[in-house]
Amino acid sequence: MTDAPAVTVLAGGVGAARFLQGLVQVCPPEDITAVVNTADDVVLHGLHVSPDVDTVVYTLAGAIDRERGWGLAGETWQAMDALERYGGVTWFRLGDRDLGTHLYRAHRLAQGAGLAEVTGEIARAWGLDLTVLPVTEDRLETRVTVVDEGEIGFQEYFVQRRHDIPVEGVRFAGAEAARPAAGVLPAVAGAGVVVIAPSNPLVSIGPLLAVPGVREAVIDRRDHTVAVSPIVGGRALKGPADRMLDELGHESSAVGVARLYAPLAAALVIDEIDRDLAPAVEAEGVRAVVTDTVMRDPQTAAELARATVGAVR
Repeated sequence: MTDAPAVTVLAGGVGAARFLQGLVQVCPPEDITAVVNTADDVVLHGLHVSPDVDTVVYTLAGAIDRERGWGLAGETWQAMDALERYGGVTWFRLGDRDLGTHLYRAHRLAQGAGLAEVTGEIARAWGLDLTVLPVTEDRLETRVTVVDEGEIGFQEYFVQRRHDIPVEGVRFAGAEAARPAAGVLPAVAGAGVVVIAPSNPLVSIGPLLAVPGVREAVIDRRDHTVAVSPIVGGRALKGPADRMLDELGHESSAVGVARLYAPLAAALVIDEIDRDLAPAVEAEGVRAVVTDTVMRDPQTAAELARATVGAVR
């Protein structure tokens, strides 16, 4: 470990989880707070499923199925097989071990515990020392408008339809009335470094910033905020971020990401392959930091985290 300030990471999805896996190697985990997207949450089979929260927890615990990028390694699927026999909903696959997490979360929520409290309990049960916070405990739901079809839920778009359909709009239902979960705003205000993780800017980071008070808190810390571009060589390494940027009128490049984050971040970390774009990135008003951003393994994730934190220390 090296000496480092408290770090708050705005997180969503696999890229954020892998970045955090690197960050805990270069900063004391107890000094790290991950503020995680909950707009992908869904109720299935009476259970509250928090995909981004669980991906962060499972990845940091070393239990994630790396090939899929979600769920637990070594899963079995007997519950889904039984559900399929009955004609139940099985397009969103929940493994037998993973179901234990959702059963526990649903039970604790029914007892009256808040989502932040339950998330902390789950993180500690997996032996994690960092703080994992849902961005809100209130309803927040990403809704996607599909060309020629209308609006559908994010999980229907992402999982059931395999994000293989063009979109023409995104909105975050419930955002106007949502409140940041306890601890979220202080974590941003008190951090030595705020990191916008290499997540989809539109549907992973966008929902966090839509919760009243969060965007403003990050803007207040702009000089201490650094973003990591999830677009490398014009493409997303995983997921539909590049296509969504194009479809919704943004540029699918490090420059396009810089344009989105310029009001929020003083620096943007971009990949070596995009080195020639550094002047254009800086023309958007953010300092370009060029390094290897492809997290092939925990070591390269740690090197990326060290460069990211160092960008605004």
